[in-house]
Amino acid sequence: MPFDRALPRRAWHHLEPAHAVLYFAPEAFAEAARLGYDVEDRWPSYFAWRAAPLGAVGAELTAAAFYSFSPAAVARHVPAAWAVAEPAAVLDARLRAVDATYRALFGEPAGMPDLAELVGLARRAADAAAADSAGRPLTAANAALGPAEEPHLDLWQALTVLREHRGDGHLAALMAAGLDPCESLVSFAAIGAAPAANFAGRGWTGQEWAAATERLAARGWVDADGAATERGRAGRNEVERLTDQLAAAPWRALGTAGTERFMELMVPLFLAVIRSGLLPAQSTLGVTTVPAPTW
Repeated sequence: MPFDRALPRRAWHHLEPAHAVLYFAPEAFAEAARLGYDVEDRWPSYFAWRAAPLGAVGAELTAAAFYSFSPAAVARHVPAAWAVAEPAAVLDARLRAVDATYRALFGEPAGMPDLAELVGLARRAADAAAADSAGRPLTAANAALGPAEEPHLDLWQALTVLREHRGDGHLAALMAAGLDPCESLVSFAAIGAAPAANFAGRGWTGQEWAAATERLAARGWVDADGAATERGRAGRNEVERLTDQLAAAPWRALGTAGTERFMELMVPLFLAVIRSGLLPAQSTLGVTTVPAPTW
C-alpha cells in the first residue's frame, strides 16, 4: 500500500493529547508538589517534566531545545528546577504521574482494550523515530530512557518520543523559514491558530512581541493589523508541510495500514482526554489546515 503523506499529521493529532495531558492533570501536579515544585501554575512542573531527559541542563540549552519560549521565561525555571529535584528523581516521578493520570482517565491498564497491540505499534514507531534522531535533542534524550516496564507507561514513553520527534523537526522547519522563536509564535497567531494572549505563558514581553511583528511586516508576512498576509499564510503552510515531511520516518516504518491501525486504537484514549476537559479549549500547539502534502 502506498504511503499516505497526510499520515504524519493525522497520527500526531491522535497521539498529542495522550502525551500532553501530563502537563495539565491534577495527578501530575500532586506528584510535582510531593517533589517540592510550586504548583500554583503549570510552568515549574512543565519545565521539570519535559527537560529532565536532557539531564541537569542550564537555561541556554533548554531555551534552544524548547525554542518558542522566551529565554528569560526559561531562566526563571531552569536550572532552578534541579535544585528542587535531580533529573533522575523527576523522571521517576514523571512515570508515577503518568500512571496516576492514565488510571484516572482510562481505568486499570488490564482493562484497556487492545493495549498490547497499541503499545507494540507505538514502540515500533518510536524505535524508528529514535533511529532518526540526529539533530533532534529531545527525541534522542527521551529515546535513551528506553521502554518502561508497564505497558501503559511504555505507551506514554513511546508517544513522547514520537511527539518530540515531530517537535524537533518542526523547529528545523521554523528555522528553514527564517522564523526566530518569537516570530514563530507571532506568525502562528497571525493566521488565527490561537489568540495572541494564549501565548503569554511563553514569556515574551509586549515590546518583544511588537518588534517581532514589525520584522514580519517588513518581510510581508503580516499586515498593519498584525494579520497574516497571503505570503504569511503561504510561509506557515510551508512550515507545516516541511514539518510533516520531517515527521514521516516513524509512520513509514509502520506503513499506511499500521499507522491507520495505531490511530484507530488511539481514538478511545484521545476521546477520554478531550472529554476530561483537562486540556485548554484552544491549544497553542495545533497545526493549521494546509493543502495535502506534495513532498
